[in-house]
This record gives sequence, C-alpha cells and structure tokens, in this order.
Amino acid sequence: MSTAPPDPQLERAVSRWQIVGLSINDVIGSGIYLLPAATVALLGPFSLWGVVAAGIVVALLVLCYAQAASYFDEPGGSYLYAREAFGRFAGFEIGWMIWLTRISSAAALSNALADAVARFWPWAGHDIGRVAIIVVSLGFLTAVNVAGVRSAARTGVILVIGKLLPLLLFVAIGVFYVDTDLAFSGVRPDPHDLQRMGEAALLLLYAYAGFENIPAAAGEYKNPRRDIPFALITMIITVTVIYGAVQFIAQGTLAGLASSPTPLADAAASFGGLTLALILTVGATISILGTNSNTMMMGPRFLFALARDGYGPKILAQVHPRLRTPAAAIIAQGLIALALALSGSFVQLALLSMTTRLFAYIGTAAAVLVLARRFRDRPGALKLPGGPLIPILALVLCLALFASASWQNIAAAGIAFAVGAVIYMFPRRDHQG
Repeated sequence: MSTAPPDPQLERAVSRWQIVGLSINDVIGSGIYLLPAATVALLGPFSLWGVVAAGIVVALLVLCYAQAASYFDEPGGSYLYAREAFGRFAGFEIGWMIWLTRISSAAALSNALADAVARFWPWAGHDIGRVAIIVVSLGFLTAVNVAGVRSAARTGVILVIGKLLPLLLFVAIGVFYVDTDLAFSGVRPDPHDLQRMGEAALLLLYAYAGFENIPAAAGEYKNPRRDIPFALITMIITVTVIYGAVQFIAQGTLAGLASSPTPLADAAASFGGLTLALILTVGATISILGTNSNTMMMGPRFLFALARDGYGPKILAQVHPRLRTPAAAIIAQGLIALALALSGSFVQLALLSMTTRLFAYIGTAAAVLVLARRFRDRPGALKLPGGPLIPILALVLCLALFASASWQNIAAAGIAFAVGAVIYMFPRRDHQG
C-alpha cells in the first residue's frame, strides 16, 4: 500500500520550533500540578525515581513515533501508521478511538478550566458562570484553529511559555529550600502489590501522554519528516527534566505532600508565600487552557483523516478554500465537546482515555516493525539503534500497561471498538479507494 500524497490545499506553515512548543504544550498540562501528590501517595520515597524512569520508558514510545513520522508527510499520526502497516480497518479503529479520547479530553479540560478559574472568581464554578467559562474557552479555541494552523501554533507557543514560567520559577526558588531527608522519606511501596504498581504506572503514563497527537497535523508542518522526530525527542528530554525537578522540589519542601489537593501551590506557599502560590495557581489555569488548545488543534485532524478516507460526512473531509484548514472538522469537534462538557456525559468517555491511548501506542509500536522494513531505504528516514529492539520493548510495555487497567475500562474500550467496527462497515458511497 502506498501513502497518499499530501493535500496541496493544506497550509504548510508550522516551523520546527513551533512544533517543539506544541509538543511540550500537549504533554505538560494539568497533570503536573497533581502528579507530585499522587505519585508520593503511591510510591513514597521512590517517587522521584518513578517520574524519571517513566520519562525514560515513555521515550521508547516517543522514538517509535519519531521513526514512523520520518516516513510520512501527510496527517493522521497513529491512524496513518496503523493503516499503512496493517490495512484500513486497523487504521480506522485506532483513529476512531483516538478521536474519542480527544473529544472527551476537550470536554473534561473545559470543566477543569472552570474549576481552576473558580479559585479566583467563585461565580465561575456554578450555574451560568461555569457555562460561560466552558462556552467561551471552547469557542475561542475553535475559532483560533479555524482561522489557521499558523494562529493555532502561535497560540500554543504563547501558552506553553505561560505554563512553563511558573514551573521554572517554582524550581529556581524552591531548590534553596529543599530538605533532602524529607524528599526521600515516606512509606516504601510493596513491590508485590501489583494493583498499586499498575495504578502508579498508568498515572505516570498519563502525565507524559499527549505526544502522540503531534504527528496528526503533519500535513500543515513545513518539513514534517525532519521536524516531527526532532520535536518529539526534544520534548521528551525537556519534559522529563522538568517533571523530575518539580517532583524533587515538591517532595523536599512540603510535608504531607501526598494528602495535598493542590501540591505545587501548597509547596510554593511553604517557601515563597501566597504570591508564589498564586502564580502557581495561575500557571495551572494557563496549563489547562494550553493543553486544551492542542487538543482542539490535533483532534479534528484525526476526524479529517477518517473522513478523507470515506468515513463520516463528506464535508468533514473538506479544506476551507480561504483559511486552508479542515474547518468543518474543527467546528464539529468543538460543538460535540461543548455538548459533552455542558451535559457532563463526557465523564464515561474520559475514563476511556488512557486505555484508548494504549491502543494507539500498541498500534504504532507494532506498525514501526512493519514500516521499518518497507521504508528502510527511504532517504532521511530515522533509524533507531538496535533495529527492532526499541519497538518490541515499547510493545511489551504497552501490553503490560493494558493488562493493568481495570476490567471496567477494558470492557468500555471493547464496546467503543465494536461501535467503530460497525461504522467501518458503512463507508460513504462516493468514496473511491
């Protein structure tokens, strides 16, 4: 099966460093503001090493995506890789489940944004105020993305700067107040408690998740085969360093970290006063908005790719003639996410998010084993050290993580998979191929 040529209507406007900013923006979200407490509760004195080890492990998956991205100029990401390696059905199912994750993530993050804003203005947490925050935030992000990928990328870069500055300030000041004895104190976890270990692993994976979205908009990057691998590798190094530093400062400055509902703000208050705590709270708000910005940018690209292959209304596969963006797919995602966010029915879909991501990770790691043989002589293609070793390790890791998920989430993912199979059986009649 040969790859489709890039859509000439799409604007290739996003540069290498903008992709780096987008990739960091997609990974560093609300999770970093909750991760220190939850990790300590599960891993105790080994929390810092767990965070760093997770970054190293996730790097295996990142390298799989980097290698796969070096083969293609067209959008689709995990969907594209699975389709090219295993056929249309496999690609469709992965694209379908990733899109469900993007929809539920956008809805969930919109509600999280209202909760964060409510820390400053209580009216934002109730009734019309909450509705206003959800509608305005989703409407703004939808409009930015319809206007053009260039404006979306610039917005993403601005937001990533806004979310990183508070974290860097937290580390720069907090390093002078760290108590190393406190940082590595606590109850050691029982390595035989597999349920607890599995929960910790999924939690850490969630904190690093989101990198898989970057290749989805490859058709709108200036040089995707070169720049996506560079951005992904730069991102995982940067994020691992930041996460490790933040975890160390939080562990070493806040006693009772495990029970804190706002660990970074509370740790900041312990050594920097209320002003620094306020800065960290503002950072959390910006972080949530930034992550949702990327969700609203990348999610519609999966819908666009599926529709372009004949699944879904034809209008979703169209590119706006003037703005040169998949405007219909972007607006459709915005409206569905808005409905879910306002109704609250997004909660059940949100529970599928990690299991759905594992479908994408498994599909991509397996696809790399096939694509590496097919495209081994392609000029400029990334070659991983050890040949198939890294994809095989990543595949084993993902299968182990999937096995550690609750039976409820696995069952729900199975239902979603079955619904996708039904949709696959009824492609558009006007689609050729």
